[in-house]
Amino acid sequence: SNGRFHTDWLNMIYPRLKVAKDLLADDGVIFISIDDNEVDNLKKVCDEIYGEQNFVACVSWHRNYASANDAKKFSNVIDYVLLYSKAEFVRNLLPRTEKQNHLYKYDSNDGMGRWRSDNLSVRTYSANYDFPIVNPNTGVAYNPPSGRSWMTNKDTIERWIRENRVFFGQDGKGAPQLKRYLKEVQNGVVPTTYWSYDDCGHNDEARKEVKNLFERPPFDSPKPTRLLMQIARIGANKDSLILDFFSGSATTAHAVMQLNAEDGGNRKFIMVQLPEVCEEKSEAAKAGYKNICEIGKERIRRAGKKILAECAARTNGEGNGDGSGNCS
Repeated sequence: SNGRFHTDWLNMIYPRLKVAKDLLADDGVIFISIDDNEVDNLKKVCDEIYGEQNFVACVSWHRNYASANDAKKFSNVIDYVLLYSKAEFVRNLLPRTEKQNHLYKYDSNDGMGRWRSDNLSVRTYSANYDFPIVNPNTGVAYNPPSGRSWMTNKDTIERWIRENRVFFGQDGKGAPQLKRYLKEVQNGVVPTTYWSYDDCGHNDEARKEVKNLFERPPFDSPKPTRLLMQIARIGANKDSLILDFFSGSATTAHAVMQLNAEDGGNRKFIMVQLPEVCEEKSEAAKAGYKNICEIGKERIRRAGKKILAECAARTNGEGNGDGSGNCS
């Protein structure tokens, strides 16, 4: 754009962002997905409307898992998600996965559960924490590495040794390490500014999701539900109201219903979409849809029915049947 705003784009997005700010709760946040053509312009607009101080993050989402061989310059595999808060937004932690927990592979059968070995020394040097630790099995004394100290004082280390909280290797003859128990780590993961397609899906996955709902996919460029579920996990509580004012094929509604089904939440959604007419020769028109709104409404119906069926299969027919997708 050579540093200039695209007039049509600006006229479309600016008033919606202004209204969105007014609609946000004080602890609310707005997530805006954008490609690299307009991310700079969008940030300038959001800085003006929401204030630079309310910028939260610019996330890079890896939306394509393969490069385009027909790209003339670079194959673009990244989209961006800008986050702005209104005032008092506090992000949620993401749930830990088994992949993240797999390092906690030991269990001493002491009632503390799974643990992994961790460094007992720290880079912040303290003379009070610089002392030898004696392996009670071998009598060998170990000092912290040069320039480092142990993470706590001598009395605490001796107590940890008595409580079997210090690990001296599988044969008991090694240097001291800390037993880091899974139950004691933070109950969740801090979101990062890079979202992989392994965690948040990709464009091909999004198209397959729509294809599985419709015999003839009527929408060309949907977002994966896992991307919108990631956004909802970070930015919403279980009883939040989620608004999407570029709802397209209603992926956000699908994601909210799916997330409610998985965690028993009671999130609600509002989808806003201009009734853009489907092109005469498009797959949507061939399938009988006059505009994009009709596609979105039909997706909500079909996704809700599919989620309820999955709920019934998991709960032996005891899903609540209210159309929300909630299995609780």
